[in-house]
Amino acid sequence: MEQIFLILQSLVLTDIVDIGIVTLLFYSISFMFRGTQAVALFRGIALLVIGLISVAAVLRLEALSWLIANSLTALAIAIPVIFQPEIRRVLERLGRGLIIGSRQAPQEARVTVIEEVCAASEKLSARRHGALIVLQRNSSLQEYIRTGISLDSIVTADLLATVFWPRTELHDGAVIISSDGRIASASSVLPITASRNLPNPNLGTRHRAAVGISEVGDALCVLVSEETGKISVTNAGRMILDLDSQRLRLILNAYYGQTDESWASFRSRAREMWDDLRLRMQTRRRQQAQP
Repeated sequence: MEQIFLILQSLVLTDIVDIGIVTLLFYSISFMFRGTQAVALFRGIALLVIGLISVAAVLRLEALSWLIANSLTALAIAIPVIFQPEIRRVLERLGRGLIIGSRQAPQEARVTVIEEVCAASEKLSARRHGALIVLQRNSSLQEYIRTGISLDSIVTADLLATVFWPRTELHDGAVIISSDGRIASASSVLPITASRNLPNPNLGTRHRAAVGISEVGDALCVLVSEETGKISVTNAGRMILDLDSQRLRLILNAYYGQTDESWASFRSRAREMWDDLRLRMQTRRRQQAQP
């Protein structure tokens, strides 16, 4: 206990800041990995390593101790390979947080897209035609757009309903609406989620693909179940089930249609500060250039 008090008394402000940053870093990483298959895998690896170290220390097993000591380096190299999808997802989320500016279409165009998607979803739900409609935001979806048939057309409810008609060649797959508010591709192949935290473990491939595309980026995905005709939305690896057209419109307006006023205000203030700084530097150069 006395040693703990001595350590606490010797702490300075920089030590507290250092500990706080490390704690926040580990908490952020654990929060980003939460709900993924990597958590169970990492837990299993940690329990195995701790168990082997404990057995080797208690029983004084020299050969096992040597094996563990020489395997830790290989394990440190293997971890990035094992957790490659999760690490990539974390880095993409971090990168999106550092992007200056928005790649999305103007708000008026996004509102039009929302209305057409809601109208199409209502038709498809009534007919029980399965559908996957991906709304791109800031994250790039080019690798998934390339897997489908390029369309580059305006978004209309009739076109979406026609694409997902069961007898068409393009109905099997996803329609991706690019960040400029146009249909980029149809019949695109989406990644399947490996998460176990689904609202219903019996959900099919279409639902798992909708969750998967929302995990690899910040895209929204609207899906219509072929079996039940129910409408759902996925965002950031989470799914909202059993929506009607009115609730779907509210959700899309909240996540896709509205402009981020706080970020727009920040950019405006940053631009004003930069213009003011540039003006001061130009004035100083003129003053220095005068004899």
